[in-house]
Amino acid sequence: MIHGDDRGLQAARARAYILAETGQFDNSHAVQQALIAEGWPNAGLALDSDYARKAVGERCRAAKAH
Repeated sequence: MIHGDDRGLQAARARAYILAETGQFDNSHAVQQALIAEGWPNAGLALDSDYARKAVGERCRAAKAH
């Protein structure tokens, strides 16, 4: 069961990175809200770590800069 959870969290993080790179979101909170709207029930847990939030935030900023 832990492996299934890990895959689910990894998939949610991967989707968060894709969303962040679109340039439509200003920060990790906005990306998390988009994930929830898409039906990812584990969005909060997937972005719970400082590392994940920072990575998403950096991708948001980089996408906005282009």
